[in-house]
Amino acid sequence: MVQSGSQKILVVDDEEPILELLRYNLEKEGYQVATATNGLLAVEKAKDFLPDLILMDIMMPEMDGVEACSQIRKIPELKNTFIIFLTARSEEYSEVAAFEVGADDYITKPIKPRALTSRLQAILRRDLKKADEAGQLVFGDLVIDRTSYTITLSGKEMVLTKKEFELLFYLAQHPNIVFSRDELLQKIWGLDVYVLARTVDVHVRKIREKIGDPFIVTVKGVGYKFNQR
Repeated sequence: MVQSGSQKILVVDDEEPILELLRYNLEKEGYQVATATNGLLAVEKAKDFLPDLILMDIMMPEMDGVEACSQIRKIPELKNTFIIFLTARSEEYSEVAAFEVGADDYITKPIKPRALTSRLQAILRRDLKKADEAGQLVFGDLVIDRTSYTITLSGKEMVLTKKEFELLFYLAQHPNIVFSRDELLQKIWGLDVYVLARTVDVHVRKIREKIGDPFIVTVKGVGYKFNQR
């Protein structure tokens, strides 16, 4: 298994004290750390650094975190990179906007370094475990390959974010079984991640936009299921 010393984290914030605090604590844990002070620099740094995980503030000059996340998600080499927002804003619309552009998690300031590093370790360990669990699911023209984290539909590769992929893969592993939003939040985001139930709706809508409507079915008042035809 890959150790933390070979994992890379990009920290993006316009407040230098926060950057230095996070850099110090993350490097102490053995991570390779790069920093950027705005969204524009973050996009350029991410292209060169190719981080495993990005911690990014939302409110920044030049380019905010939401737009930077949107740009980063268009870079093929970074499609499996975790993007976690750091923000002092707690309004629901900020969280929804973050997940709309492909964020994986959302942490509210003030930051507690020890709690943050523990959370990141759990996320990255879970990711490495999943990467070791090879598997391919085939439903007609739809191929979901966990080995390469790719989705192929009618021979064309579709680009999904990491959480979109994990949600689709989980549902497809249990075809025709209905899961509530809370169950999916626990299975895909984990018990230590505090996100809205609406997050599941956002990700399902994004998946449908990319692979079409027939695969994931809404069961009114209950949740979602993968439709094995």
